[in-house]
Amino acid sequence: MNSRAAQLKAYDRLLTIMDELREQCPWDRKQTMQSLRHLTIEETYELGDAILDNDLEEVKKELGDLLLHIVFYGKIGSETNDFDMADVANGICEKLIARHPHIYGDIDVEDEEEVKRNWENLKLKEGKKSVLEGVPNSLPSLVKANRIQDKVAGVGFDWEKPEQVFEKLKEELEELQHEVTEGNSDKIEAEFGDVLFSMVNYARFLKVNPENALERTNKKFIKRFQYLEQKAKEHGKTLKEMTLAEMDVYWEEAKLKP
Repeated sequence: MNSRAAQLKAYDRLLTIMDELREQCPWDRKQTMQSLRHLTIEETYELGDAILDNDLEEVKKELGDLLLHIVFYGKIGSETNDFDMADVANGICEKLIARHPHIYGDIDVEDEEEVKRNWENLKLKEGKKSVLEGVPNSLPSLVKANRIQDKVAGVGFDWEKPEQVFEKLKEELEELQHEVTEGNSDKIEAEFGDVLFSMVNYARFLKVNPENALERTNKKFIKRFQYLEQKAKEHGKTLKEMTLAEMDVYWEEAKLKP
């Protein structure tokens, strides 16, 4: 691993290159925070994919791409005299110190859960009106539900046992089934949302990240379906020409693949 001095030198090199690109490259020169935003989101998802795949070489590359974007925003901020990378770094340092009084102050904590509760209470003392202010509106719904539940649990609004959450989930499923029987599409959608929200809550109690769990299943399904497509092609058929029974044979084969 590189020394602290080597790491700082590499970071300084990146800042220097960013200065040069902003001055000399037509594409880099025309970028704004608004034009970079969707690219940053894309890079974040690519990093997420690499982490899920446990591809550490790819994680390293994607972290570099994301760091470039952070430095890019810092450079743009410095050009308008609003902030630079020193302000960004010092700002997060001050926040971390203020939010960790059990490290930098005289507060004692017993475990991780108490740390999380203190974190949310400290944010309220900083002027936030709601613990939910820190949940971005543009988050995907599944991730947002997880963050909402995490936030409110941090101030004590939570179930005590996983069994209670599971009972709530069953209750929501029964309510959904009732509305399905009634045939009211608006109420079906509302109850379906309640079921999903309860599933996310149950996942939290099981120490499962619902986003990771669903993406794992997505990847598994894609792999098995592509195996099915491959087998159909090998036999000179399209999937539309196969019966469900024929497709099921290859699906079962796919499930045996590592």
